[in-house]
Amino acid sequence: MTVMSGEIDLRARIDEFFRTSFATDNPLITEAIQRMLAAGGKRLRPRLTLLAAQAAGGNIEEHLAISAYMELIHVATLIHDDVVDQADTRRGVNATAVDFGNRISVLAGDYLFAWIFKNVTADYQHPIPHILSATLASICDGEVLQLRSLDNIALDMAGYREIASKKTASLFAASARCGAIVGGGSPEIIKALTRFGELFGIAFQMKDDLLDFVAEQAEVGKPVGHDLVEHKVTFPVIVALAMLDDAAKAPLLQYYGGDDDSLTAAIRAVTQSAAIDRSNSIFEQTLDEALDALAPLPKEAHAPFAALVESVRR
Repeated sequence: MTVMSGEIDLRARIDEFFRTSFATDNPLITEAIQRMLAAGGKRLRPRLTLLAAQAAGGNIEEHLAISAYMELIHVATLIHDDVVDQADTRRGVNATAVDFGNRISVLAGDYLFAWIFKNVTADYQHPIPHILSATLASICDGEVLQLRSLDNIALDMAGYREIASKKTASLFAASARCGAIVGGGSPEIIKALTRFGELFGIAFQMKDDLLDFVAEQAEVGKPVGHDLVEHKVTFPVIVALAMLDDAAKAPLLQYYGGDDDSLTAAIRAVTQSAAIDRSNSIFEQTLDEALDALAPLPKEAHAPFAALVESVRR
């Protein structure tokens, strides 16, 4: 079993793999993808794939390709998201659509999905291709569910978790599951790591929603408050609507009712209430549940996953 000296080394190894081994048959698309990769990112999904492979008994060096495909699926979804959301920036640089236009961006995302699956189906046996195809369907389903929930102040926590599970957590779960499978894990280990990935992914989406209210743009690499501008009913909003009295949540009701001039007041209704603290508490609890899911793994295998959790908790 290969043991890396730390999470920084793991991320560096993934980035080195992209620099030396990634190229498609289309130079323009390769350039667009390489620019997105060079802009940064935590590489959480491929890191999770490699950690799961290692925890299952595999050699990290043998599974860099499958981990890279997880990141590339994520990159393709971001390219499409920025077109749908008409976003100007991503990871602190121009969104792909700004530099290449919407048409090239949509085609680049489509091409990348096809390129990934061409390679996966050629190099990996069942159930890896099925897991990834089902995951992509789930991501698209989650995006549609989110679009249909715009301005829906009746969206509750169960509905939110369904969207987060499909839109975000499904790829984390697939990353962990595929890593565990190629690493040779037992069914019990595969199930535990998949569950960790799912809960970790839900917590990751919760944190992303929180940062939309409280972070600076330099910290998240995209405009802060963008989710509310798009009329998404996100995690802190659901918490605020559940705990605030009628007077305190009136600006939120006005904004989601169509009064765009009440945006600033709606943001204050969330940030100046106990909703942020309560949201943080739920986020922390979800991360703890993710760590609890690792119980079937040997104790010595827990530390790298705890470090991954801490990188999101901070």
